[in-house]
Amino acid sequence: MFRTMRKFRRAAGATAVLAALALTAGACAGEDSAAAGGSSSEIHIGAWLPLTGATATYGVAEKAGADAYFKMINAQGGINGRKIRWTVKDNAADPQQTVQIARELVGQDKVVAIVNANGTAQAEAAFPFVLTQSKVPVLNEVGGAQSWYKPPRPGLFGTQTLYEDQASAIAAWAVQDGAKKILVVHSDPAAFVNVAEQVEPVAKKIDPSVEVDRLPVKYQTTDYTPVISKVKAAKTQAVVLILTSPEAAAFLKEAKLQGLSLPTYAYAPVAAESTVSLAKDAAEGLKAVQLVKAPSDQDPAVQEFRAAMAKYEPGQSAGFLALWGWSNAKVFAQIAKTVTGPVTSQSLTAAYQKASDVDPGVSPVMRFSAGNHIGTRSVQRVVVKNGVWTSVGDFYTPPPRD
Repeated sequence: MFRTMRKFRRAAGATAVLAALALTAGACAGEDSAAAGGSSSEIHIGAWLPLTGATATYGVAEKAGADAYFKMINAQGGINGRKIRWTVKDNAADPQQTVQIARELVGQDKVVAIVNANGTAQAEAAFPFVLTQSKVPVLNEVGGAQSWYKPPRPGLFGTQTLYEDQASAIAAWAVQDGAKKILVVHSDPAAFVNVAEQVEPVAKKIDPSVEVDRLPVKYQTTDYTPVISKVKAAKTQAVVLILTSPEAAAFLKEAKLQGLSLPTYAYAPVAAESTVSLAKDAAEGLKAVQLVKAPSDQDPAVQEFRAAMAKYEPGQSAGFLALWGWSNAKVFAQIAKTVTGPVTSQSLTAAYQKASDVDPGVSPVMRFSAGNHIGTRSVQRVVVKNGVWTSVGDFYTPPPRD
């Protein structure tokens, strides 16, 4: 009996030691995981993108552009000797899928940051787990809302000019071109309405005599015959389109069919190759704002993009959406390069807060600080000329909305 008790105590003691060792090993593994991607050989980052579903054209193109940049940088030796590993997962533009993907990227893949992901509602759904619980930064998200940055959220940094500022830029452009009566044609969901409402205040700030009206259209409408009839009846001097690319193309085609010829302006989602391919010659002269320079430009930075796409992503279109991905990847790489020591979630966040002059060449210079987490308010004006989007002038900062 005594010998049995001694054996039991020894076994219990051994079990306790093993348990302690397991806890220690687990803690060490957790510490290593937290620094994963910040090793001397690799920076592991992740993203959710819509690679299937209704908005797959955005995700596939953005992924191709960022992939081309990361492959090019890795071929050149990486960032301070570290190769970039970018793990991308398909969220099909679904918020709930995004939450699950976020848990996989952070909890299983141990990424140090979410970089160049896509979607406003999708990111919002993942913020509580990624930003608040896990303290993993979300960098250069495609999408966004003013509420993300006023006040700035810890760990969240954006490179995309807000839709509200895009509307300001369009309003200023139309008024500067001499329009005294502007009609904003917009889809009816709240997100489109919010952007459309930003046109009038800026237009009137520039010229108080300007009249601005709005014409809501059922989301994903394909028959624009009655819409163009209403535009004609409004006797407007300029039209602003806050629509999706297919809707904008349908508007332009019907306008041409009905003989309506008016100066027409649009925000960045309309300034896409798909608008021109769908509307064909009806898109000629369309004016819009974009987040990047036109992919057809002869600017050296844009030429580098086209060459990298041809080399690393052959068969993929070197259009605006791919250039978005390329630009965001380049901004990340330039800021990550300033990190001394391990590249972790914490060091990346600190680096972004100090990144005051980041020039990706293809998009505006980005300036961040502890109190400013949105890198730019500027846009590029573009116009369809001879069936191709062409840049007009340099990057432009619209008048403030407040």
